[in-house]
Amino acid sequence: MAAPLLIEIERRGDVCLLRFQGDFQTGEDPDYLHAKMEEIEALNCAKVLADFGDVRSVGSTGLSFLVGLYRTSGGHFVLTRIQPRVREALEITRLSTVIRLAEDVEQGLAALHRKTL
Repeated sequence: MAAPLLIEIERRGDVCLLRFQGDFQTGEDPDYLHAKMEEIEALNCAKVLADFGDVRSVGSTGLSFLVGLYRTSGGHFVLTRIQPRVREALEITRLSTVIRLAEDVEQGLAALHRKTL
């Protein structure tokens, strides 16, 4: 059985750093995800960095949540430390051509702070 998804939110200046733990499966708890999205929006971060290092797979619910984060941030969004199955889902859906990817949190933060996003 997959571990339940947990999302930790930390504000670093104008960046919301989100740490995801567990598998982001289709049908993931919609109330939890809605509450987390509202929490992120309430922080009014200009940029969002999502650390997916502890997420082994992602389903349609997870992909939809990532698109929501991209929209909430106005495109100032970077996804870091993605696992092979997550990368495959992003490539199949072609989200990897829209969402900026980085190897680690430090590179993601650097990408968000560059003027050319």
